[in-house]
Amino acid sequence: MISQDVLKEIDGFLGTWTSDDNAMKKAFIRLKQHLETMEGVSFAFKGRAGVSYSLRAKHDNQTGRDLFVMVDVIDDDPSARWLSVCFYGDLITDPDEKGDLVPGGLAGDDGYCFNLDEWDEEEVVYLENRLGEACSNASRP
Repeated sequence: MISQDVLKEIDGFLGTWTSDDNAMKKAFIRLKQHLETMEGVSFAFKGRAGVSYSLRAKHDNQTGRDLFVMVDVIDDDPSARWLSVCFYGDLITDPDEKGDLVPGGLAGDDGYCFNLDEWDEEEVVYLENRLGEACSNASRP
């Protein structure tokens, strides 16, 4: 469940996101909405203007980790933002080898990051599938 404080932060950020020629705002909203359908998931949001805006999802059953996914809006150029969606490597598979392996990249653990810089329905669906997989694996006791 997304708290009112986190929702307010996200809505504030989305309200300032006016330039979206590559439809990354649409992709971010779609991934956020997909995460919101998952039971037992809580959210944090960290905004760093000029760097990134990070939506982080954690399953209630998780211990030892603060998240199972980070959906980052990379803000190095606010007129051409892009997404980097990162998972712990042991929570997902990457059957189509679309992600970049990041050794030790998530709190010292191996991770996979998937970059999206323009709207691609197949890529968004692929990411939604990884979100479901990561949530399912994170929810195991």
